[in-house]
Amino acid sequence: MSLRVAVQMDPLESINIAGDSSFALMLSAQERGHEVWHYDVGSLAWQSDGTPSGRITAHAAPVTVQRVEGNHFTAGERRRIDLAKDIDVVLMRQDPPFHLGYISAAFLLDRLKGTTLVINDPREVVNAPEKMFVLDYARFMPPTMIARHLDDLKAFQKEHGSVVMKPLHGNGGKAIFRLDADGTNLSALSEVFNQTWPEPHMIQPFLPEVSEGDKRIVLVDGEFTGAINRFPGEGEFRSNLAQGGHAESATLTPREEEICAAMGPELKKRGLVFVGIDVIGGKWLTEINVTSPTGIVAIDKFNGTDTPGLIWDAIERRHAAM
Repeated sequence: MSLRVAVQMDPLESINIAGDSSFALMLSAQERGHEVWHYDVGSLAWQSDGTPSGRITAHAAPVTVQRVEGNHFTAGERRRIDLAKDIDVVLMRQDPPFHLGYISAAFLLDRLKGTTLVINDPREVVNAPEKMFVLDYARFMPPTMIARHLDDLKAFQKEHGSVVMKPLHGNGGKAIFRLDADGTNLSALSEVFNQTWPEPHMIQPFLPEVSEGDKRIVLVDGEFTGAINRFPGEGEFRSNLAQGGHAESATLTPREEEICAAMGPELKKRGLVFVGIDVIGGKWLTEINVTSPTGIVAIDKFNGTDTPGLIWDAIERRHAAM
C-alpha cells in the first residue's frame, strides 16, 4: 500500500540527521514506497469552498531523503497542494513552542478528519499539552504546583527546599532553572517568568534521582516500544540531549511498566500514535510529549529495533481502517 505523505516540519536544511526523529520517519516511509512531501507550517492555508471542511492547502515539495551528512535530501518543485485530495497522511512534526500559532495550525489540520489521516491527531495534541496532560496521571508525578502568584511559589519552595521551575509550555529543556533551598532567587526568577510568559509556571522539588537518569520512553499506539536513559552533561542538571546530556540503553522498572499500562489505552483512543514520556529515577513521571516527540534514533541504535517501522505499521493500520 503506497501512501502520499506530507510532513509538516521545520526546514530540512537545519536538521541534524544523526538524531532527528522526523528524518528517520521520512526515511522509513520512503523505504516502504510511500511518496514523501515536505512543507513548512507557515504555508498552511484554509479557504472556503462551499463545504463545511473547506479547502486546506500547503506549499510543498516532493523530497527524497538519504542518510548522507551534508547531502541528506533533494527536493522537487514546490507547489500548492490540496491536503485532502493530494495527500493520504500528514505528519505534524514541527517543533514547539506550543503557542497560538501551533494551536491554530492544529485546528486547521483537524478539519481534514475523514479525508486525510493526521498523526498525531491534531485535536488531541491541542487537548494534551506536555505539562498539562501529565496532570491526568498525577499519582505518578513528584509533588507539583502550577501557579503564577509569588506567594504560592514561595510556600511551595519553603515546603520542599531546592526546587526546579520551568515554563508551562517550554520544550527541549530550555529555561529550566534550579533554585537552592534558601530560595534566594525565586522572586527575581518569578518576575522574569511573569514578564516572558502569560501562563502560570510549573514548580517541582529538585529530584536528586536525576543523577540516575531521565528516561525517555516511547509508546507507539499505546504500546511500549523502547527507552533510553539520559544523563546530565558536565556542569548541568538537565538531562535533555539537546542540552548536552548523553544517553544509555535502558529497560523499564516495574513502576515504569505501571505508568505505561495506565496511559497506553488512553493514548491509543486519542489517536496519539507516537508519544514520548519522561520518567526520572525510574519512578517520577514528569512529561507526556505528543507535539513532536524525539528519541527513536538513539533507542534503535542501542536496541537494534526499528521504531520508525513500528510507527508506520500503526499509521498504515489506521489509514486502512478509515
